[in-house]
Amino acid sequence: MAQSRATEVLIAGGGIGGLTLALALHRAGIACRVFEAAPEILPLGVGINLLPNAMSVLASLGVAEELQALAVHTRESAFYNRFGQVIYREGAGRFAGYDFPQLSIHRGDLHRTLLNAVRARLGVDALREGVRCERIEQDEDGVTMQVTDTRSGARIAPIAGAIAVGCDGIRSAVRAQFFPDEGPPVYSGVNMWRGVTRWKPFLSGASMVRAGWLTTGKMVIYPIRNNIDEQGRQLVNWVAEIETPRYEDRDWNRAGELADFAHAFDDWHFDWLDVPAFIRAADQVLEFPMVDQEPLPRWTFGRVTLLGDAAHPMVPRGSNGSAQAIIDGVTLAEELMSNANWPQALAAYENRRRDVTSAIVRRNRTNPPDALLREVYERTGDRPFANIGDVISQEEIRALVDGYRNLVGIKPAAESSQS
Repeated sequence: MAQSRATEVLIAGGGIGGLTLALALHRAGIACRVFEAAPEILPLGVGINLLPNAMSVLASLGVAEELQALAVHTRESAFYNRFGQVIYREGAGRFAGYDFPQLSIHRGDLHRTLLNAVRARLGVDALREGVRCERIEQDEDGVTMQVTDTRSGARIAPIAGAIAVGCDGIRSAVRAQFFPDEGPPVYSGVNMWRGVTRWKPFLSGASMVRAGWLTTGKMVIYPIRNNIDEQGRQLVNWVAEIETPRYEDRDWNRAGELADFAHAFDDWHFDWLDVPAFIRAADQVLEFPMVDQEPLPRWTFGRVTLLGDAAHPMVPRGSNGSAQAIIDGVTLAEELMSNANWPQALAAYENRRRDVTSAIVRRNRTNPPDALLREVYERTGDRPFANIGDVISQEEIRALVDGYRNLVGIKPAAESSQS
């Protein structure tokens, strides 16, 4: 084995989870380096929601102020049927009395903020682009990461450290090393298309809307940047989901086609949004299947562990994929800071996080927050209602919504902080 750097953490992957971990380790005084396969980290993707649980972590890492300046501060979460009728509305983030805001933000803005913070605090050499982790070897003294240069495809000198963390996403090589026979992802039967559209503010100007249901078509719509031009328009993120037997392999950046899904929303003309016109005005359209993997029986193997999508890829519902990766990162740093025996610390991190995230993976398959839409769709037979109270009670609504919040760890603010 190459000479070990006895106190350095090697992080395979420079996504949201890997960068959060690097910032948390730096705060704890623990040396680390990040290795990202992409030759250049670019502001890719579309929108993302940062719930109060994620924002509490990001605030502790000193990046909340910058994120709040870039994002839309979500005021409300609103549920509609496909006829434009309101099912339920509630405040979001600080507008619901939480200690931290809920932010709707472009994924590229979040990633760039974390990346800039890592480079400023840890130094430019702490993150290397164009370096792909292929395999991790270990002994009682440390780990060695076998890597390739993604620009040339050539093998490069192995990288030694004390421990390694696989933050390399849904196609994780580290996960595959320990679970080579895991098999393909589990398809939910729902495909999604995502895009961003330049549009004038609607509803509160900071509303997160879920509407319709998967059988006939469901939409999630929320603004992610304010005042993007002289017309005062916003950049608005949207997700279209439809039950379909056909899907392509998972790739967050695969281009999608309007012709494959837009017809499902042709009659969605609400008084606050013309959905067909809105979709067709999109700057870009991406396609991604709603897939996950069965929760793993373990994440940690001696001096190596998994984090974020590498550990617990989940169906992207409930705004929890990135949130759980962010929480993973600070939790792992806490354990490493409190226990000098780092293999034991990795096991303690797994004990704190694996059961929690496994439960979220399973809940996202069956009863995420938008399960409320399913209940109304089924009870009304996909017809307009005269009074939502005749369809579903407020108590049932609260049970669905609060049950998910409790599971993912979104705690309401103390009464004294709700001013």
